[in-house]
Amino acid sequence: MKKILIVLGLLVIVSGFASAQAAPTQTRRYINLPKPVVAPFSDAVLVGNTLYIAGRIGVDPKTGKPPETIEQEVHIALDGMKAVLSEANMTMDDLVSVQVFCPDLSLYDKFNEVYKSYFSKDYPARAFVGSGPLLRGGHFEINGIAIKR
Repeated sequence: MKKILIVLGLLVIVSGFASAQAAPTQTRRYINLPKPVVAPFSDAVLVGNTLYIAGRIGVDPKTGKPPETIEQEVHIALDGMKAVLSEANMTMDDLVSVQVFCPDLSLYDKFNEVYKSYFSKDYPARAFVGSGPLLRGGHFEINGIAIKR
């Protein structure tokens, strides 16, 4: 009887493996906005109706440095995220999850003042994570996942 259970167990595993292999794969669309610096990443990858957005920093594209105010920096980062979403025919309201990395947690309230103005009603799930230094001296890096409504 033990041999039958082992054989049946193997059949279930092999059967499950075969059906997973036969499932169609979803196509991927890579979204890349014009960038002043070429880097080895895509701004986002669309798989089915889910968009995975790479980290956006809020540095001035002309100078490569953070702007004069924290509020301007948040706007630049979120406007970049908005532009990526637009390329996938989505809006900020399609975001379901957002992560914000910030080396200075005292900027939490200033970030939120600008952030909340980018949504019409409900906010996505979000983490605001204390981090080490960010690229180009930025104060925020924001990434997210959006699902087309």
